[in-house]
Amino acid sequence: MEFPDLGKHCSENTCKQLDFLPLTCDACKQDFCKDHFTLAAHRCPFAFRKDIQVPVCPLCNSPVPVKKGELPDVVVGEHMDQDCRHNAGRSREKIFTYRCSKEGCKRKEMLQVACDECHGSFCLRHRHPLDHGCQRGGHPPSRAGCSVPGAPAPKPSGALNTLSPGWLAQRLRWKVRR
Repeated sequence: MEFPDLGKHCSENTCKQLDFLPLTCDACKQDFCKDHFTLAAHRCPFAFRKDIQVPVCPLCNSPVPVKKGELPDVVVGEHMDQDCRHNAGRSREKIFTYRCSKEGCKRKEMLQVACDECHGSFCLRHRHPLDHGCQRGGHPPSRAGCSVPGAPAPKPSGALNTLSPGWLAQRLRWKVRR
């Protein structure tokens, strides 16, 4: 038993394959197989109807409407010259405005990096109190791992400090036996 009405032949001249699930082109309304249903694959003569792109102004990031027959480059150029909301002076605005307070340093930063002790604005190289010779707290803070003369030695904290040394030794022996 045959089904003559089932499926359609691909409209591409070089293919003509019988397809049981044909796809219809949105632009030219013809039926195509899975290999030729895209606009580029069958070189659709009405592809310009579907290939609509709206150019965007590179200065103000707003879409620029283009009428049929106009060149997008020309329309965007006219927009930039007349209607563009971009502030021309803004491109010359200084970004690096925060100058380092360290004597002799000429670096500038985009964001303010303030010292917690002397409240000066410093570059990333001099942001730590030791790097810019901060004298606000009386003496410069100590380096990590070094003790300050006259300061008491820090005590270790944590759960191991509260347990008796005998219990800890017994616990370690028990783990070694297992």
